[in-house]
Amino acid sequence: MDSFTAGRHILPEPERAQNVVTAIGIDDQTAAFEPVRPIQPPADAPNVVIVLMDDLGFGTSSSFGGPCRMPAAERLADDGLRYTRFHVTALCSPTRQAMLTGRNHHSVGMGGTTEMATSAPGYNGFRPRSAATIAQILQGNGYSTAAFGKWHQTPPREISAVGPFERWPTGEGFDTFYGFMGAEMNHWYPLLYQGTTPVEPEKRPEDGYHLSEDLVDHAIDWVRTQRTLTPDRPFFTYLAFGASHAPLHVAPEWQQKYRGSFDHGWDRQRELTLARQKELGVVPDDAELAPWAEGVPHWDELSENQRALAVRFMETFAGFTEHADAQVARFVAALEELGELDNTLFIYLLGDNGASGEGGIEGTVVEHRLGHGIVDDPDEMIAEIDAIGDPSTYPIAPAGWALALNTPYQWTKQVASHFGGTRDGLIVHWPQGIAERGGLRHQFHHVIDVLPTVLECAGIPEPTSVNGVSQQPVEGTSMRYTFADAAARDRRRTQYFEMCGNRGIYHEGWMAVTRHGTPWEMIPTAGKRFSDDVWELYDLDTDWSQARDLASEHPDRLRALQELFLVEAAKHQVFPLDNRVTERENPTLAGRVDLLGARKSVTYRGGMRRFTEETTPNVKNRSHSIVADVETAETDTEGVIISQGGRFGGWSLYCAGGYAYYAYNFFGMQLYRMHTRAPIPPGRHEIRMDFHYDGGGVGKGGTVVLTVDGEKQAEGRVEQTIPYYFSFDETLDVGVDLGTPVIDDYPEVDNAFSGVIHTVRIDLGEEGSAEGDGGLHRRVMTSQ
Repeated sequence: MDSFTAGRHILPEPERAQNVVTAIGIDDQTAAFEPVRPIQPPADAPNVVIVLMDDLGFGTSSSFGGPCRMPAAERLADDGLRYTRFHVTALCSPTRQAMLTGRNHHSVGMGGTTEMATSAPGYNGFRPRSAATIAQILQGNGYSTAAFGKWHQTPPREISAVGPFERWPTGEGFDTFYGFMGAEMNHWYPLLYQGTTPVEPEKRPEDGYHLSEDLVDHAIDWVRTQRTLTPDRPFFTYLAFGASHAPLHVAPEWQQKYRGSFDHGWDRQRELTLARQKELGVVPDDAELAPWAEGVPHWDELSENQRALAVRFMETFAGFTEHADAQVARFVAALEELGELDNTLFIYLLGDNGASGEGGIEGTVVEHRLGHGIVDDPDEMIAEIDAIGDPSTYPIAPAGWALALNTPYQWTKQVASHFGGTRDGLIVHWPQGIAERGGLRHQFHHVIDVLPTVLECAGIPEPTSVNGVSQQPVEGTSMRYTFADAAARDRRRTQYFEMCGNRGIYHEGWMAVTRHGTPWEMIPTAGKRFSDDVWELYDLDTDWSQARDLASEHPDRLRALQELFLVEAAKHQVFPLDNRVTERENPTLAGRVDLLGARKSVTYRGGMRRFTEETTPNVKNRSHSIVADVETAETDTEGVIISQGGRFGGWSLYCAGGYAYYAYNFFGMQLYRMHTRAPIPPGRHEIRMDFHYDGGGVGKGGTVVLTVDGEKQAEGRVEQTIPYYFSFDETLDVGVDLGTPVIDDYPEVDNAFSGVIHTVRIDLGEEGSAEGDGGLHRRVMTSQ
């Protein structure tokens, strides 16, 4: 039976009743029973693949005139279509939520990243059940579904062993998930999930491991398995790379492919990129370079060391990007080998926002430092130049390169008002559904248009009910009308943009915008009100790159667009605008529920691990104690009792050579370590660390006291502490230090405690005040 009950408008398909019993015994049964069959997809439905790169800009990929060679993107574009006016939301989580639901990011609660959630409807970080995902819809229509890579859509408090799991990938329509849940990940030592189960890779960097390769290995294995077991069932693969988001991690041979390629600097790179873009036709011949961002130095204003470091950062970024695209090429080759490429709707998004300017003016070898307002000195950083990109670093490139990678547009990631933050290249490849090869499409489109495009190509209607919940309208517009008609008239006439108070409105060729903040500013302008923001006006029909502000020439048109923004913003839950940063990190002040609430004491058992910072007691900026009930080994006890963070910031209580140690790692810049005066004898003991915080603000020092069985063994000082976060990717672990080690006294990964851990208790003292920090952790919330 091929028909679908309720015409595919109600998902899952309603069950069919069978009332055909005609006998007591099977031998006398005359009427046949209908076997339970799998859900049937529409006839000739194509496979669907969505590949999403992270933190690229419009002028990054060679397929759109940029300096980063991406042969897979070029091949797919040359055999498909390039979309030159495709837009995203300016940050990670919002773009992903909008893409997978077909609704604007505020309409589905993702007005910022998951870590920025408040209680306001447009910003609460919870996808409403009335907005089903692409995966749920395709799964309900007979597709096999899988996601690989970066997720960054689950509320942080739910990323733990207790869930709930309905907002994990496997709860949002994916049969399979292999990847990471947060904003970014160490590509050498990643902490991953298989479904909802924590896993670590079996290989290590010295064995040739790299996360981008691992993700594609799993994606290829999954697709091959689908074709072997269910060759008649279409599949949906969502492959979301961590590249090229910080940390920029890639093997030296990929860096070296670009040696000398960027010695000319970012100003010249903009000119070279624009010329290539005109040759490709992805911008018109009269397109201009938009104005340079105020406060960012030009290349000839840098010192020799600044230029040398900037070149190496860019070589690393380019190698990282090309390496990720090479993995896409492997995936494409696997589809081709299986005979599936031609009947696969392959959507390649070259960025979830513009290139990131969060590396500040200098760039850094440890991104977390910049998030706390610590700027590396280039004259000191130059000593680490050859390490950039390897496992000892956690790099991000300077803002000048982000501006170049967003050529020809203004600004960067976070800045939703200007195309440098929101316009990315899009490639659509589907030989069986698109006749033209190498075509250009200049219609104005948005990431919310992906879902309706996929559904139209698959022959699937937008559902009215999913899992018993009536669905809110899909706000995207299918792009399929452009597949066979390059000159088709735009169907997206209006689109609003907003992120961190930066906002804009597009309507029928005109765009009004206002920028509220600057991504790399450590201290935002105090007391700046939204009503003080200055609006700009652009005629996009004559000014492709927002290069010429016409606000003073057309005040009436500007006023009309400002009013239209108010209408669209009210409709899509954008209000109230929220540029808070410090408060939004604190769940209580932000108005969201904290997993641990007001608890001041948490007890862990041996073997518990993979606790993110929002699911653990916050030991920062306060006195606290770590109390471990352990049994030490007959020989010298080794290994980690409890740790949080890693090589780039964190702390650890561990044993080495029979001694108990406490180490505090301040961003890899300063290491504080103290140990017991004698080895701990075999047997059961209480090992305790008391941290007496100095107080007087955030990031202050404190006194550490180590005791064993109530006897004081050591006392020492930690002069500076990390005020806001230890890591976006590493976790708190009991009995081991996963990911990178806090200290080199023990090795990576192989550092399990050699004794027995019964319990480890964390007790918190009173929380210190965050007042007077000067707004330094603006970047904590927005560097996602």
